[in-house]
Amino acid sequence: MTDRAPSGRGGQRRAGGALALDAVLVVAFAATGRATHDGDVWSGLAMTAWPFLAALVVGWLITRAWRAPSAPVRVGIGVWLTTVVGGMLLRALSGQGTAIAFVIVATATLFVALVGWRFVAALVRRSRAR
Repeated sequence: MTDRAPSGRGGQRRAGGALALDAVLVVAFAATGRATHDGDVWSGLAMTAWPFLAALVVGWLITRAWRAPSAPVRVGIGVWLTTVVGGMLLRALSGQGTAIAFVIVATATLFVALVGWRFVAALVRRSRAR
């Protein structure tokens, strides 16, 4: 059993799908926050999401996530940490808020999202291997 992406088109599709899922989860996080606090999801969604999306891409590059996109520890934790830390740094640099409550909620929510789906995928792989 391996979480390594196969080479060729299948591996590219798998990595692309994993990156797309990560991006959708980050945007969903931002949209949920906007809906909860502003009531208007769409007006500032791009402003809220961009720091985390940019950091997500950096996390993918640092972890070389395309090699094993669904690895929960090697990739998931690295992508999550980079997304949270980088996203908060970019928010601060762009004049957006980084209140401690927001940092805590973002850290927990993005952990569940970015690492969580990878743990579920690992459990499914393990189950199928038996």
